[in-house]
Amino acid sequence: MRVNLIAATSTIALALASAAYAADINQAGAKQVEESLTKLLPKSVAKDGIVTVNPAGTRYEIIYDFVKLLKKVEPGSFAITGLTPWSMFATPLDTGLWRVEGNNSLNVSGNFKAPGQPKTDFTYAIDAFIFNGIFDPAISYLRSGDVSTKAVNFSSKSEAEEVSASFDGMTYKLTSSDGAAPGTTNFATSGSAAGFLETINSREVPPVEIRADAIDFAAAVNGLPVNKVRDIILFAVDHADEKQLAAADSDKLKGMLRDAFPLLTSFNETIDFNNFTVSSAAGNGGAKYVSYDVTLDGPTDATRFGVGLTAQQISFASAIVPAAYSAFVPRELQLQFAIEDMDFTAFGDEFLKVDFTGGASSEESGKKAVERLFKGGELVMDFPKISAVSGVYDAEISGKIRGRVDTSKDYSMDATVLARDLDKTIAAVQELAKTNADLNQVSFGLMMAKGFAKTDPDGRQRWDISVARNGSVTINGQVIKGAD
Repeated sequence: MRVNLIAATSTIALALASAAYAADINQAGAKQVEESLTKLLPKSVAKDGIVTVNPAGTRYEIIYDFVKLLKKVEPGSFAITGLTPWSMFATPLDTGLWRVEGNNSLNVSGNFKAPGQPKTDFTYAIDAFIFNGIFDPAISYLRSGDVSTKAVNFSSKSEAEEVSASFDGMTYKLTSSDGAAPGTTNFATSGSAAGFLETINSREVPPVEIRADAIDFAAAVNGLPVNKVRDIILFAVDHADEKQLAAADSDKLKGMLRDAFPLLTSFNETIDFNNFTVSSAAGNGGAKYVSYDVTLDGPTDATRFGVGLTAQQISFASAIVPAAYSAFVPRELQLQFAIEDMDFTAFGDEFLKVDFTGGASSEESGKKAVERLFKGGELVMDFPKISAVSGVYDAEISGKIRGRVDTSKDYSMDATVLARDLDKTIAAVQELAKTNADLNQVSFGLMMAKGFAKTDPDGRQRWDISVARNGSVTINGQVIKGAD
C-alpha cells in the first residue's frame, strides 16, 4: 500500500540541489540534481547511469532506468523482461518548494530462484501509476502528495504454489504538518483500493479465493525528525558496500542515532476491509466489515504498543462445522491487545553501546537492550476488550497480565469476565450434549461458574478473577485456590 515510495525516493534528495537553479532550468542545474539523486544509491551502482536528469522547458525530467539497477544480478537467480524506464518531472516553485509529478505504467514478467528453492515465475502489471506532490527542501521530503493507479495485477507460480492478486484501482493521499518539537514533522496518509481479489492454488491445500469490495487504509506518524533520519539513511547508503564499519564511522553513526532519538512520538495505522470473503472447497466465510489497527504512543520511557481487530456480520458455512454447532460461530468479534510500559529510553541507551564495527560484544549488547526495554524484566500485557457474540452467547473479557520476559511461570493476572444470557448458553450446550457426551463436562463447568457470578445492573453475569504470583486464585472475592 505504500505506493508513494517511488515518488518519495525520487524526490527525497532534491533538497541537496543548489537553490541557484530554482529560477533557471538549464543543463548545469540538471547535472546537479542528477548528482544529488545519485547520492541515494550505493557506490557500486551509482556510476551505472541509473538516474538521468534533463531540462524540460520549465521543469526537470528525471528518468530512472531500472534495468541498469539490476544488471549486476546473477541471471540464474533473477531475470526480468519488459522493465522500461520511469520518468517524473520536478518543477521549482517561487516559494522554494518543488512540484513533482509523473504518469507511468508497468508490465513485466520474469523469474527468481532462492538457494535451495524451486524457480518461481512472476508477472506484475500496473495500467497507470499517476502521482503529484509538493516537495519541501526544508524537510527533505514531500509535504503533500496524491497517487492513483488503475488496474494492478500480480501473479507468481512455482512447482508447489500459484498465486494471483489484483485490484481495480487505488487512491493514496499524503499530508503533513510541523511537529510539536522543533525540527520534527507529522505525516498522515489515507487511501482506498477497490475490487481486491486473490487466488491461491497449492498442491497441499484446496484452492482459496479471497475478495474484498474495498480496502480502506489510514496511517499517521508524529514527531518524525525527517532531516536526521535522512542523514542516517544517506550514511547507511554511503557505507553499504563496507563489510564492517571503522571505529570512527561507528562512533559517528551512534552520534547520529542519539541525536535523532526518539525517532517518533506516536504512530497509528488502520486497515478496513469491506465485504471480505474467503471461499474454498472446505467452505465459505467472511464478514461484512473487518478492521485492523496498530498504535504506538506514550512517553518514550512508558510506551504502549496496541493491536486491535474487529469483525462484524461474520458468516461461515463449511462441512467441517456440523449444522448443530453453527449457532456457536461468532457473528461479532473484537480483540484489543497491548504491551504497556515499554522503556524505549533505556533501550536506546543500551542499544547505542552496540559495537557497529562487528565486535564480539554486539550480540550481548543487543540482548541487554531488549531486557532494558521491559523495566526490571517485567512484561505487562493489557487486554482492554476481547468479546464474541453469537446466537447462543455474548461474552466479554478484559484484564491485565504481569509477568517476566525470562520465564512463563512467574505471573499474575486480574481479569473480568462478563456474560449475557448465560442460561441460554447452558441450554444450548446441554442440547448438544445429548449427542456428544463430552460436552456434559462443559455444561457442568458453566453451571458451576454461574454459582460464583455476580449480576451487574444491566443483567450481565460478572466474574472478577485474580491470580496472584503465589498461585492463589480468587473469584469475586472468594478464594478458589490457595497459595502454592
